[in-house]
Amino acid sequence: MSDKPISWRINSARTVYENPWLRLREYDATAPTGAPASYGLVSFRNLAVGVLPLEPDGTTWLVGQMRFTFGQYSWELPEGGCPVDSDPFDTAERELSEETGMKASGWLPLMENVHLSNSVTDERAFAWLCWDLSPCDAHAADDVEDLALRRVPVGQAVHMAVNGEITDAFSLAMLLKADHLWRTGQLPAQADAAFKAGQV
Repeated sequence: MSDKPISWRINSARTVYENPWLRLREYDATAPTGAPASYGLVSFRNLAVGVLPLEPDGTTWLVGQMRFTFGQYSWELPEGGCPVDSDPFDTAERELSEETGMKASGWLPLMENVHLSNSVTDERAFAWLCWDLSPCDAHAADDVEDLALRRVPVGQAVHMAVNGEITDAFSLAMLLKADHLWRTGQLPAQADAAFKAGQV
């Protein structure tokens, strides 16, 4: 077997559907094994952006909303999106304000260029942990979103991720990454103290 991975080969492609948020293309391709394949790819026009906010007492903010895709209510960390040529950090600040009414002075990158569902989409995700929160003038929310807020200890949020109460993959990844950084002593002092205070 070669040490160099063999790439997929694209023979032809056609656009099946597109709207302002995504494009679906169907490819006639050749797999790395040499077998012919028909492959559908959803390309998002936005980056996924997420925030894990930490209050000094160790609580974090969860956002609840009814998700169209599964017809289920979902508790998640603050999340949003921005055009692929925009700065995702600006969007992280905006989403924090829009969904929680907070701004933060301390920020730590949690994820950069993470692939959320790489078998069917090329969506990329960026996320931050933030702390030293204070109230701010919130940005206007999206007119199709009916959001609820829930403040819980961050340790409880991690348990919710582990036991299946939180099913959003992006929120799961943020919570488990932050928990790992805390357990391995890699968080800044103020964030470390808040994370420790939020253990249940």
